Amino acid sequence: MAAVDQEFLKRITAIPMHGFGLSTDVYCPDVSELLVALGDEGSDVDYVELFKANDSALAAVRRRLPSIALAYHGEGLWVTQPDWCEQYPYRVELETAAAHLRTLRSHWMTHECASKQMAGYAFGTYLPPLFTETSAAVTAEHIVRVQQYLDEHCETANGMGPLFLLEMPPLTYFGFGTVPIARFFRLIADRTACGLVLDLGHLWTAYRYSGAWRRSNVGRFAEDFLDVFPVERVVEIHVAGLSEEGEGEATDGATPPCLLDDHAAPIPDMLFDLLAQVLARPDLVHLRGIALEVDNKPIPQTIREYRRFRKEFNRAFDQRSTPSSEHERGATFERQSPAVFCSDTGKTQLLLDYARYVGVVSGASDRLAAESLCLVGDQEGVDRYRRRYLPNEILRWGGDLRDMFPETSRLLDGQGVELEEFVLHWFRTPRPSAAPYDFFLLKIERFVEFVRDRLPSAAPTAEREGEVLRTAYQIANEPMMEGG
Repeated sequence: MAAVDQEFLKRITAIPMHGFGLSTDVYCPDVSELLVALGDEGSDVDYVELFKANDSALAAVRRRLPSIALAYHGEGLWVTQPDWCEQYPYRVELETAAAHLRTLRSHWMTHECASKQMAGYAFGTYLPPLFTETSAAVTAEHIVRVQQYLDEHCETANGMGPLFLLEMPPLTYFGFGTVPIARFFRLIADRTACGLVLDLGHLWTAYRYSGAWRRSNVGRFAEDFLDVFPVERVVEIHVAGLSEEGEGEATDGATPPCLLDDHAAPIPDMLFDLLAQVLARPDLVHLRGIALEVDNKPIPQTIREYRRFRKEFNRAFDQRSTPSSEHERGATFERQSPAVFCSDTGKTQLLLDYARYVGVVSGASDRLAAESLCLVGDQEGVDRYRRRYLPNEILRWGGDLRDMFPETSRLLDGQGVELEEFVLHWFRTPRPSAAPYDFFLLKIERFVEFVRDRLPSAAPTAEREGEVLRTAYQIANEPMMEGG
């Protein structure tokens, strides 16, 4: 048995069964309100996985829910990026993650195998990595670094830190790379002892936007995909809603709709079917939890879906609830040391490839650049992202600019300055990432800068409205539930 597999076995043995849970934001919906509502309906939750928030808010949840297991979903650790340790405040993000894990007393940290920042550019939602052998090597190298940090700063009674779980990312209309997605994760698992999170909505987007739907149905695709994917490393499964971004478009009946990962949307029946299929696999031997992702979802909808979730899968999950751990308990390992899996030359080329990636998705580069990166799927998906998704993300996601800056917007309208020009401004040039990622604050800063550039006379108004937004944002993120 490989050393990384031995290490994983030792780590997973120390993680208790978590059961059926919810993965959600601290604020929306209110976690305590949600759990009370579920309890009133006779649907108890075994654990809650919380997305990154400020430490005082997480601490308040921990005090309010002293007896429930809490897990952590991190953000800002851009392990897929070749320059992560040089061009991003990675130390600060590691310190923050470790503090949050200690606060929650979490046994693991989930993080997307994706990034919202690359090659000096920022996005509002995740972009998948380049699926190449070099990219897999870089990602594994960074995961080993993160795990070592967690071991040193979050050591538990068993002498190991929380386990890093890498989550399969969604495809938002497209992907790029020369390595099949399932094999990409196998390459990472061969190099590092991380666990994995299998997100079934993300799996469906791989089926849809890789073009696999032209060759097989989703059940056959999932079976073939999971025969390559390291299912034996899956520690958690996520199930969330899917929805169509923007206006629906008619299809020929044979083409699947253009659905995207959306935690606020209803969970389609096909994802519950996929869950049943996954739970039936004999190689799913280290599963510790299944969570519905429900941030921003109305509580009544969550109650209906969670009740179905437990009713349909209670028996299937219970059959796996006690690890066959004679083999696990006997496992020994030597903890991984920081390793170099990729040369400096490989990282330099990968960084150039990510710069081309940004150029393609932002519209700055042509189709030839997309072809050179080996487009997964078709050009229509890239065009859809550039034409519809990205402008909506920059202008409206996380706050519509017209609502955020009403007076400034009127001044711009009066002088014929289109807000759509802000998208071009956003991607005008790469910028250093000196502070931890926060898209809302970044959006305020960039928009005020845009106004100074395009209509200097409106700059004082934009600065004033921006400061009001920053103050309100700070207040909204102050410690919550202190009375609990």
